[in-house]
Amino acid sequence: HRDWSPKGADRFYSLVMNDFYDGARFFRYADNFVVQWGLKGTPQIDSLYENGANIMDDPQFKSNTKGRITFATSGPNTRSTQVFVNLADNTFLDSQGFTPFGELASEDDLNIFMRKINAEYGEKANQNKIIHEGNQLYLNSHFPHMSYIKSEKVQVLEE
Repeated sequence: HRDWSPKGADRFYSLVMNDFYDGARFFRYADNFVVQWGLKGTPQIDSLYENGANIMDDPQFKSNTKGRITFATSGPNTRSTQVFVNLADNTFLDSQGFTPFGELASEDDLNIFMRKINAEYGEKANQNKIIHEGNQLYLNSHFPHMSYIKSEKVQVLEE
């Protein structure tokens, strides 16, 4: 939904088209809140984005309701590569700069997505270790059953 978040949608599209998320792990699962991913797990690549390849914030047009996809942020103009799916209506995020740029097409799609996510590790993964040690050294040894993305694609739906 480029009309919801032009900069966010463009960044996500660019990352997908360049296979950035291939092999990315779903490193954060917070029940009734979010499932988060968006670190490549390759230190040389993740460190490039960590050090300033951020996009500017978009105006808030839509709310963080269940099934909507949003970039993670740590403050104004800090969106980079990490995204999450809202697992509930998280409207309290709206005033904090979390701007949805897409959504799962239906409740069924959200249910299918959730059935494929291994939630056993919850929020135990350390994002700094993923960035600096990567999937091989850190995630594979400490979280061997963590769900990951094999490949991704963008599907544009007519409204």
